[in-house]
Amino acid sequence: MKDERDAWGDALGVSPCNVQKKVPVPGTQALWKGLSILKIIAEAPSSVRFSQLMELSGQPKGTLHRILQALIEFRLVRVDAEQTYTLGTRLFEMAHKVWNDFDLRGAAEPELIRLQKLSNETSRLGVFEDNSILIIDQKETMNPLRLELGVGKKLQLHASAMGKSMLAHLSPSDFSSAMVNCPLERFTANTIINEAEFMRHLDLVKARGYAISVEEQFVGVNSVAAPILDNAGKPIGSVSIAGGTYSLTQERLHSLGREVIEAARRISGHVGESFMSIATKRQPTKSGNNNWECVVASESFLGEGPHWNDELQRLEWVDILEPAAHISNPETGEDKTIHLPEIVGAMVPRRRGGHVAVTQFGYRTVDLSTGAMLPLATPSDIEGCRFNDGKCDAKGRFWAGTLALDASPGKGALYCLEENGKLTKVLSDLHISNGIGWNADSTKMYLTDSGEKTIYVFDFELSSGLLSNRQVFAQLRDEEGSPDGLTVDMEGGVWSAIWDGWRVVRFDQYGVIDRVIDLPVPRPTSCAFGGKDLSTLYITSARIRLSSEALSESPLSGSVFAVETGIKGVPINSFAG
Repeated sequence: MKDERDAWGDALGVSPCNVQKKVPVPGTQALWKGLSILKIIAEAPSSVRFSQLMELSGQPKGTLHRILQALIEFRLVRVDAEQTYTLGTRLFEMAHKVWNDFDLRGAAEPELIRLQKLSNETSRLGVFEDNSILIIDQKETMNPLRLELGVGKKLQLHASAMGKSMLAHLSPSDFSSAMVNCPLERFTANTIINEAEFMRHLDLVKARGYAISVEEQFVGVNSVAAPILDNAGKPIGSVSIAGGTYSLTQERLHSLGREVIEAARRISGHVGESFMSIATKRQPTKSGNNNWECVVASESFLGEGPHWNDELQRLEWVDILEPAAHISNPETGEDKTIHLPEIVGAMVPRRRGGHVAVTQFGYRTVDLSTGAMLPLATPSDIEGCRFNDGKCDAKGRFWAGTLALDASPGKGALYCLEENGKLTKVLSDLHISNGIGWNADSTKMYLTDSGEKTIYVFDFELSSGLLSNRQVFAQLRDEEGSPDGLTVDMEGGVWSAIWDGWRVVRFDQYGVIDRVIDLPVPRPTSCAFGGKDLSTLYITSARIRLSSEALSESPLSGSVFAVETGIKGVPINSFAG
């Protein structure tokens, strides 16, 4: 029983019998016990049974029953018909009261101090006021920029990192109201003044989780910022780091992106908010298999969607959040970057020539000589979402899935574009639609939902493209990381890149891990077979939202790796349309 209790405590982040491990103020023992039990329920990943509460709290059955009854009476806890316990509705009412009286400046001060010390730059807190950003607090360096931009000064919404971070998270109606008296005025050569380009840029801000300004309002001044969101997800402020271009380079701005996100979450109390991951897990114990080779040294934000172009003998992949397409020669390490105008999730060759990609707006043709894109098909419900991973089946249909720009759950879907241009939504209510693949005879299709840490398998009818008999193929625990992109080998093995897992794993045809490849990066993103005999596994990776400490531990993050597997992969397919 003790082992079970310890495992439960580890999963919840609490210690069994934690009531006895701290000494309460005299006369408050009963209150202390009640609050401790409330904390256990609040931190549980799901509803909690009475027996589990008794084991975790260390309380006798009678005492625990009386405490729970009191918590239920005050509507702090609810109990359902199956006798499991969850938080009650009164806590929701209390939360609203807290937000009504929320002292933003007081809550932000410790984080501003932390950011200033961490970066040795100026940290700021700003809020909306009169179609601009008003700086309401600031912690300066010993040698601050002398631009008279202290407390009480204002920044432009469209040309500042703080302004863009907040605009990206407004509802459509609030955004229109904010921008009605805020023309896209040019301040420097870097100011975005084209409306369509600005809207695409805000989608990129939302997907990254932070905004940067590179000399957009003032020459010589750069900044990075993240929005502070209230309990309804509405921006109530923004926290930023600002400094001179000589010290706050563009590369450093991105490395500090995770820090301002973390600060914003702490200020609002959303420390546990997990839609967009910023915490990285420790490198797990190595399996002993680390025969990887870095074949493309890169600092891509979110490398994804690799495929081997057999005709041209090259690796093609994308950086979702640059956004860009990459053409790489793993033999020489040569890598060509083609910048794209839209967030790109995946790209595939087209049988008639050229390429087709899925982006923040839909399916697009891509000219890799110029980066130009043209619309091909657009879902009617793509607003607020973007396409993620995608591949073509053996008939040349292009399957691709979506997720919310802020990675919130239940908004993703799976689409299929046929040769004749017909676009169909096949699945709804996904969290993060990700890796797709088929077995060698196209009777099985695999689909990853990274948000659910699950790979599904379907029966697949190639002639019609119909999916049926959805089942869980494999599922990971929280501490193991999340399955990301995948590929399938000729023996029926499914290879999955494990985000925050520092590895790629192979599942056998029954969903059991039978091979592990350790990697020097925490966030491998996808994998694809390539090379002359299709037995080399190429693996992309990400550096987005990794802390400076994590990047120092994994400097190759964002690069492409190769592993000789000794197993041939299923060939990739081109789009038939």
